[in-house]
Amino acid sequence: MASANEPVRLTQYSHGAGCGCKIAPAVLDEILSGSVIEEVSENLLVGNQSRDDAAVYDMGNGEAVISTTDFFMPIVDDAFDFGRIAATNAISDIYAMGGTPIMAVAILGWPIASLDTSVARQVINGGREVCRDAGIMLAGGHSIDAPEPIFGLAVTGRVPIEQLKRNDCAQANDRLYLTKPLSIGILTTAAK
Repeated sequence: MASANEPVRLTQYSHGAGCGCKIAPAVLDEILSGSVIEEVSENLLVGNQSRDDAAVYDMGNGEAVISTTDFFMPIVDDAFDFGRIAATNAISDIYAMGGTPIMAVAILGWPIASLDTSVARQVINGGREVCRDAGIMLAGGHSIDAPEPIFGLAVTGRVPIEQLKRNDCAQANDRLYLTKPLSIGILTTAAK
């Protein structure tokens, strides 16, 4: 069993890297076909019908709640950095929708038999630091014994309805902000 005192290459424990492990959209459509019942709710502003970063629910007072879940397998070997990257990725979904995060809960899958729990603690501490920097609490979470390390957050945020940003609202001449170099996924996969 690898421990925190030994050098650990977290990427050796995952079959893929980051979002590269996502199920392809066509396959996901096949999985969900017939299983997702579109319940009518005038308060659900963003849901299954789009490929937005999060779901959005109108509270009826000019504000909406944003809810997202984002997690993945290690894309770097350092446990603390993995936690930071995964947490940043999850929280960014709230910002992408024009909102402000208000709290998060952790999602942790950990191969207990092959990786020491002290390494998982480093991952969580990395995520907790990002939450603290964003001004929110990491208020709990859920964990399972899993064959590969997985970490991320379920994040809740809020947004004034008039500031809500959706994928289908982009217009010509909108500003595009790149928060990291393009092709970073290729580089992290190559490092694996």
